[in-house]
Amino acid sequence: MLRILASALLVCALSAQAQQYDVVLRNGHLIDPKNNIDTQRDVAIRDGKIAAIEASIPASAAKRSVDISGLYLTPGLIDIHEHVFIGLRHNAWGNGDLSVQADVMAVPNGVTTIADAGSSGWRDFPEFRHRVIDTAKTRIFAFINIVGAGMANADDVAEQNEHDMDLDALSKTIAENKGIIVGIKTAHWQQPNFDSVQKAVAAGTRNHLPVMVDFGWFDNKSYEQMIRTILRPGDISTHVFRMPAPLLTPDGKPAPYMLDARRRGIKFDVGHGGGSFNFALAEPMVKGGFFPDSISTDLHVDSATGVMLNLPNVMSKMLALGVPFVEVIRESTTNPATEIGHPELGQLAVGAVADIAVLRLDHGHYSYADLAGGKVDGTERIVPEMTLRAGHIVFDLNARTAVPWRQGHLKYATR
Repeated sequence: MLRILASALLVCALSAQAQQYDVVLRNGHLIDPKNNIDTQRDVAIRDGKIAAIEASIPASAAKRSVDISGLYLTPGLIDIHEHVFIGLRHNAWGNGDLSVQADVMAVPNGVTTIADAGSSGWRDFPEFRHRVIDTAKTRIFAFINIVGAGMANADDVAEQNEHDMDLDALSKTIAENKGIIVGIKTAHWQQPNFDSVQKAVAAGTRNHLPVMVDFGWFDNKSYEQMIRTILRPGDISTHVFRMPAPLLTPDGKPAPYMLDARRRGIKFDVGHGGGSFNFALAEPMVKGGFFPDSISTDLHVDSATGVMLNLPNVMSKMLALGVPFVEVIRESTTNPATEIGHPELGQLAVGAVADIAVLRLDHGHYSYADLAGGKVDGTERIVPEMTLRAGHIVFDLNARTAVPWRQGHLKYATR
């Protein structure tokens, strides 16, 4: 009897030893643009990080093995233009006038990292961090607004206050939140000058951070002038496909100043939003070889319930316009990670954090709309199947990690 018991314990010990990983994702097609991987690979996870990437890893090597045959395994998606704090301080229910709840909109869409784009300024950033950033499962960074009050409500009034652009107070807040604040945001500036942009660039230079510019009005100042003379390498022009931005030559080609700006290192971000994406600009730019540097949503309540919907839908629109799938993944992972100064993200190298999106690429007939009511037809649609954040499976669309309830010997709560 003792010998049998000893043998059983030895088997259990050997089995536990063989399970050197927490999770292994098997038989998926791995796309990691940063590390030039585009092939079938198994990925093993231990202690929240990528522990192994091999052609084949036995299911027995992990406590949990998940078969993702026919699916794509990519770095967790990174959306660098969302709003998860607009009006939040005014709403006792915690979901703001225009804000979305980060986890609710990120986790089911393969998004593991977001950057809030200027919802808060130095006056309310501590509240934003305490109430939202520090409590979310999703990794949240922030572009801090050049205006101290940030986007205080659903309109643009607060952002017109040039007297609330205090570079000393802003810099102090940045110093107190290193690693969280990844840039300066200026948006919706209606005046016939570049004061807001110039002060944001001054703050960016002072604090060694990029600036994200939502250009605002085209009828009283020149977008080309701003791109040519004010923005620095690494600065980001969001809403790049918003009408009537002068991006094209009379014959419909990408304007030379845009090509020159790209060579100088200016970054161009989609920032789809509820009013900032038009096929009349996006299609000829893409057809002319000018892809966006990053694909983002400008996610807020209005855009999430309009034609934008979510990041995979915007990625699918770019596919329909002719951006290759691998490039769409690059523009949703590696590139935005680099733009916000966190190049350690947006990749699946051994040792990297296990932020992972498992995606299905459906084939059929699909149509996608822009903000003017126009549409393009496509043959592919990106559908999120699973999301892992720091090695934990936080979303599983088709219950790949569950077992048939009649066979699983599961214990169910009675209340």
